[in-house]
Amino acid sequence: MQKKILIVDDDPRNIFALKLTLKARGFQMETSVMAQEAIEILKSDPEIGVVLMDMMMPDMDGYEAVKIIRQTPSIQHIPVIAVTAQAMEEDRQKCLDAGAQDYVKKPIDVDKLLTAIEKLS
Repeated sequence: MQKKILIVDDDPRNIFALKLTLKARGFQMETSVMAQEAIEILKSDPEIGVVLMDMMMPDMDGYEAVKIIRQTPSIQHIPVIAVTAQAMEEDRQKCLDAGAQDYVKKPIDVDKLLTAIEKLS
């Protein structure tokens, strides 16, 4: 059975589109519109195997959230794919430096996203 995916994005339209795409391919998922809530979900749901983290969010951004995930022993092993509209090479490196295992830019190329998920789950 595939692990669940946690989608973290402050824009409900992005969550809706990702859920539709991933559900059609047989994935189960949880969603969160806030990074702090996402961290709590990760701590409480051991079935989550991959996080799709929007990097630009109000309150706590994805960079800070990924750093917290990497510093929390019970969830630090969970792979994070950074999802961001920032598409410069240095943005990709900034995501990886924060602790993300991969990077997918918006608008999302579904094939690239699926490849990244399969590689990490």
